Amino acid sequence: MKILAIDSSAVAGSVCLYEDGEIKAEYLTLDKRTHSETLLPLIDELKKETELDLLTLDAIAITGGPGSYTGLRIGGATAKGLGLALDKPIVNVPTMEALAYNVCDSDVLVCPMMDARRDRVFTGLYKFRDGRVEVIKDQCVLTIDELVSEINEEVIFLGDGVDAYRELIDSKMDVAHSFAEDDSNYVKASSFVYLAKDYFDEGQVMSADDFRPDYLMLSQAERELKEKQKND
Repeated sequence: MKILAIDSSAVAGSVCLYEDGEIKAEYLTLDKRTHSETLLPLIDELKKETELDLLTLDAIAITGGPGSYTGLRIGGATAKGLGLALDKPIVNVPTMEALAYNVCDSDVLVCPMMDARRDRVFTGLYKFRDGRVEVIKDQCVLTIDELVSEINEEVIFLGDGVDAYRELIDSKMDVAHSFAEDDSNYVKASSFVYLAKDYFDEGQVMSADDFRPDYLMLSQAERELKEKQKND
């Protein structure tokens, strides 16, 4: 089985090739240029290194949201375009599950967080049993107060939301909690592709034509337009 995994949901971007239980290659970028400038070159480098014929892929996996609006649009368009051109299915992995999978060996509650601005985070709550994810609370947008009120057991936090709200979390949590290592704070294609493989095996795939990113909330421009229309 071959899966090409793509992530551009945040500042970091990555692609990897999974084949028969192994990661054949992974490329990661923290380049400050936009993913529109870096994502396709990463895929080209991966193709060269692995001598990959894209037609031999079984599926294309993508972190489908939430995350950066621009990043999701670019990653989604890339995955969708490849899927349509190659007639390959899409495995849409929720970004919060993909991020949580970085600590899939944890035996406590896992809380991924991505900064959604305005004192809010994209988040969710998960547990892992034998490497399989169990969704305790599906991905959503919450304030830190709302998130803390959902947690009543030991938990590990991870994601770029930790950098933004760590002190606030420390001040409000009254149960045991910890924070993952820094290198677990961004989505890695080489990590979530194993989750994508499970999804594929369970038949949780879609056609490229049906794929849509899940933004979870309106962009700032969309909010401003909606507010303007309401006031007109």
